[in-house]
Formats: sequence, structure tokens, C-alpha cells
Amino acid sequence: MARLREVLKNRNLFLLWSGQIISQLGDRLGQMALIAFVYLRAPGSTLQIAKILSFTIIPVFIIGPLAGVYVDRWDRRRTMYVCDFLRSLLVFTIPLFLFYAKNLAPIYLIIFIAFSIGRFYVPAKLSIIPDLVDKKDLLIANSLINTSGMIAAILGFGISGVLVEKLGAKSGFYLDSLSFLISGIFIFLISKRFTAAMNFNAEFRQVSKEIAEVIRKSVFQEIREGIAYFIRKKDIRFTAGIIFALWSALGAVYVVAIVFVQKALHSATKDLGLLVMFLGIGLFLGSLIYGKFGQRVSHYKIIFVCLVASGIMLVVFALGIHYYPNFIVAAFLALCLGLIIAPIMIASNTIIHNVSDNEMLGKIFSSLEIVMHLGFLSFMFISSVLAEKFSHVLILVSVGGLLSVLGAVSLIFNRKAAWLD
Repeated sequence: MARLREVLKNRNLFLLWSGQIISQLGDRLGQMALIAFVYLRAPGSTLQIAKILSFTIIPVFIIGPLAGVYVDRWDRRRTMYVCDFLRSLLVFTIPLFLFYAKNLAPIYLIIFIAFSIGRFYVPAKLSIIPDLVDKKDLLIANSLINTSGMIAAILGFGISGVLVEKLGAKSGFYLDSLSFLISGIFIFLISKRFTAAMNFNAEFRQVSKEIAEVIRKSVFQEIREGIAYFIRKKDIRFTAGIIFALWSALGAVYVVAIVFVQKALHSATKDLGLLVMFLGIGLFLGSLIYGKFGQRVSHYKIIFVCLVASGIMLVVFALGIHYYPNFIVAAFLALCLGLIIAPIMIASNTIIHNVSDNEMLGKIFSSLEIVMHLGFLSFMFISSVLAEKFSHVLILVSVGGLLSVLGAVSLIFNRKAAWLD
């Protein structure tokens, strides 16, 4: 914990971390507002949830490749706070002008545009971390940034589930808009003077050459370079495969789990929000534990073991709630699931930071965004269609079983994976 406090004394990292907590608190309210909105229009429909969520994911494929190129060209700090301010304005228009519209097309359009802007924000956020901390602090810094989402889940989902059920979905959108505004202000306050870690003198001597190179290059040339770099690096390819599998599993269970919990516990958003809050507590604790002890074990071994354990826990979660539809049981199982999942994404991001060149990070993280959301979107629709014909419990148990098998097979056939670290 002393090392954690020491890293947090870095003013710029603290501002980034704090901004993420506030922004993601609002995001959770926005997500609950969307779920409540769909519940009012089409209660119990996994397909309707999948449809509105698809407009949050499609921008990954359309905007993502371009975003990575421009993030590496632009000032990352400026990119982040401009994105936050624009998203604040867009989300504010949903309850103000569009909430009661009979035609849902304008809301879908606003959601699509807001998440298109977010495609620039995410790689900029992940790429700026090495600019703010020393390399020896990367694992802890990644853990801190990851815990921002965990803290948001602990507070945001629990509060938002209750607020949205009592006050209505409109309040969630307003608070989401406010959170983007505050987050943008925090990012704006990050000092511009973090160039020491970027070897300024060496870059200054090459500035004329770099400017000429950027002018010569087209955006599509840089996209091709990013893809080639992605394919050439075996560590990145391997990590991308793991991320694809994990997010495919998340997509397969996401909408099914929402409706499953709503029916089992007889609540639209309150119990769902509180359950995700306990999931967040588990993610937070898992992030802290892994941040402290993660250096001692191969990142890949941690990923494989956690895949096996998370699959088993998903099966236990589904069967536990099905046979014992009790909130306390569900909350405990959700906490355990979060505890097991947390190290997977932290280890993956740390691997990428360790093996990638700084000037390629924007393109790499944009490519990973495409990989993970392709898996999520594809399997979300597959599972939502299957949920119309098969039991929700069967789907959740099947996904958990496949995830465990994948982790076990990877662990067996990669006993010599230490060389990848």
C-alpha cells in the first residue's frame, strides 16, 4: 500500500485517476438509464437490449482504426478533455429533447456519435499512462486506472440502480453528462510538462525529420503500419487472442445475465445495480491484490488460471441464483466473480505496455478495442437470439464451461510461456 500511495503522489496520474472515477460513475448511471429505458419499452427482451447496445459498439469498427492513428498524432491530453466535453453535451440532449420521442432513431444516433467520440478517448487514456509514470511503475499505474472503474462500479452501480428505479431514467442521463464535464476539467488540469519521460532532447533533434515523415504518410498508410506491427509482435497477437475470448464470453452473458437477474430477483434496476456493485467490490479487491503481488508471477499464467476460475465461478453464479434466488447469495457470488476476473485485463494491458513502442500505443490499443468489441458484439447477438429459445441458465453455464476449458487448454499447452513475459 505504501508503493500505491507513492505512485498516487504523481499529480498527473492522480488527476487522470480521479477523472476516471468521476466519469465512470456517471457512465454507470447512464448504463442503468439505458437499461431502464429498454425495460419500459420492451420488458424482458434480450434482443432490444442487444440492439441499443450495438449502437455503443459499432463505432469501434468504423472509427477505431482511424482513432488510433490520430491519437498517436495528436496531443493525448487535449484529445481526452475535448472528447469529455463533447460527450457531456451530447448525453445532455437525450433527456432534454429526445427522451419522449416516439421515434428512437435520434436517440440511437446520439448514442452512436457519443461512443464514436469515445473511440478517440479510450486509446488516448491507455496510451498516456507511460508518459505520466516511470516504467517500473507501469503495473501499479495500470492497476490504479483499472481500479477507477472498480470504484465507479462499487459506488455507481449500487447508487444508480436505486436512483433510476426511484427517480426515473432521465436523472441517469443528466448525471452522466455532468460526470463527463467534471472529468474533462480534471484532464485539462494535467500538466503539459510531462515530457521528461519522452526523451525530449532526442526527439527535438529529430523533429524536422518526423514532421516531414508525418506529412508524407497518409492516414491509411499508418493504419497499415499499425496492423503490420500488431501482427508482427507475437506477444501482442497472443494477448489479443486472450482478450477476444474473454470479451466474447462477456458479450455472451451480458444481456442474458441482465434479464436473468431481473426475472430471478424481480427488480428492473435496483437489485441489478447492487449486484454489479458487489461485482465491482470484487474487481477492486482483485486489482489491489494483483497490483501488489502481480510482479511475482508470469502475467500469462495469471491470465490462464483466472480464465479457468472465472468460468467455474460463472457456472456457480448461474446455478446458485437459479436454485437459491436470494440477493445475499447472489451478492457473494458476484463479489467472488469480480475478484477472479480483475487480474486478466490488468495483466493484458501491462504486457502490451511492456512490448510496444510508445509511438505505436494508440494504434495498438485501437486494434485491441476492435478485437474485444468484435467478440463482444458477435456473441451478444448470438446469445440474445439463443435466449429466445433456450434457458438463460443453460446459456450462462455453457459459457462458463467453455471459458474454463479454454483457460485449462491454454495453461497446459503454454507451460513454457514464461519466455513471453
